[in-house]
Amino acid sequence: MTGVHDVAVVGAGVVGSAIARELARHPRLRVALVEAQDDVGQGSSKANTAILHTGFDAVPGSLEARLVREGARLLAGYAAESGIPVEPVGALLVAWDADQLAALPGLAAKAAANDHRTTRLLGPAELYEREPRLGPGALGALLVPGESVVCPWTTTLAYATQAVRHGVDLHLDAPVEDVRRHDGVHVLTTGAGTLRARWLVNAAGLHADTLDARLGHRDFTVTPRRGQLIVFDKFARPLVRHILLPVPTARGKGVLVTPTVHGNVLLGPTAEDLRDRRATGSTADGLAALRAEGRRILPALLDEEVTAVYAGLRAATEHADYRVRAHPAQAYVTVGGIRSTGLTASLALAAHVLGLLTGAGLDPGPVRELEPVRMPNLGEAFPRPCQRPDLVAADPQYGSLVCHCERVSRGEIRDALASTIPPRTLDGLRRRTRARAGRCQGFHCGAAVRQLFEEGRA
Repeated sequence: MTGVHDVAVVGAGVVGSAIARELARHPRLRVALVEAQDDVGQGSSKANTAILHTGFDAVPGSLEARLVREGARLLAGYAAESGIPVEPVGALLVAWDADQLAALPGLAAKAAANDHRTTRLLGPAELYEREPRLGPGALGALLVPGESVVCPWTTTLAYATQAVRHGVDLHLDAPVEDVRRHDGVHVLTTGAGTLRARWLVNAAGLHADTLDARLGHRDFTVTPRRGQLIVFDKFARPLVRHILLPVPTARGKGVLVTPTVHGNVLLGPTAEDLRDRRATGSTADGLAALRAEGRRILPALLDEEVTAVYAGLRAATEHADYRVRAHPAQAYVTVGGIRSTGLTASLALAAHVLGLLTGAGLDPGPVRELEPVRMPNLGEAFPRPCQRPDLVAADPQYGSLVCHCERVSRGEIRDALASTIPPRTLDGLRRRTRARAGRCQGFHCGAAVRQLFEEGRA
């Protein structure tokens, strides 16, 4: 943390990492990416519903609507280049009563206002033809082609990896404890030392309002909104063909059923407004509510095995739009109120933030093209290294399985431990490889994975 950085980005979630990557395109800038936890993507970014949105239901004319629309296009291209798994499964907004059915034409009109003109209304006959395992009583749906599922962990890691490879200084385990300006420089006191930067970007997620307040602003208040989710086994995957969405309310998109790129089925999330910004535990009441909702949406799902449960906190605010503001006099940009659509909007948000910094007086200097990254593709619909004879022939470690549930090889674990941003924990290794993420949850492979992890870090 020596010297003075040109820009410090606080928060290494999907948005902060995307901003750091965007700044890395300017080789003259010295950039720091500062994260409170021990890995990138450890906050809201790792516990969302992993949907690559079209932005069809965003508020027309809002910043979120524009950035989600632009970001979806950018991320689809970036994913193809970088090996991030994406599956375009489409979505169905299912109406279960007369009021919800009456709301569907308005949602179609909102989609058209957001330049998404491929939606169309379905009657019950076509709806059940598309989703034969849907629960009884659905009255119709709005079909939204283009909605996709994506791997959120790999996306964040790809951004951060590309940033670090192009000179960004990544500081993990560095919670910002205080910030002040002295002689035109931001002085950040962190758990890992003192960092100085001429410009500051606040992408601190759940703590964005706290950092904002330390710089004298009261533009928004973050209310942690807990979303609990249930992950069903891969045997449940044939039950659902689309992302099944409820008709949205003011509190969010509601409880959904969606396939994942990893071959599972996801049920959730809940929407519980809390005070504790660390309350990521699951509750009996929350899981019971999800199961009741899941039984109504897709009854057969509840007969399948549960692989995992988890909960994440979303940075809800009192505003309907993102809270992205430049404060030129302080050489400061805040990026707050980024909800679950932040994954989709991340690359467009990064470009928008660079524009705000430039407009406020930052001279980023010349632009360069970044060397592409190629991430391990963890998608169920794509071949894993053990299924590629060319890789196994070149390196037999890719044919030696450690985690049989997820088909993870010794070679993949070795590569993750030697990567640009290696995991510091077994959970970090799981996010990078899927080791211990399958139906046995590490019962069979846990000891072997731990041994390889400890040997690789020795």
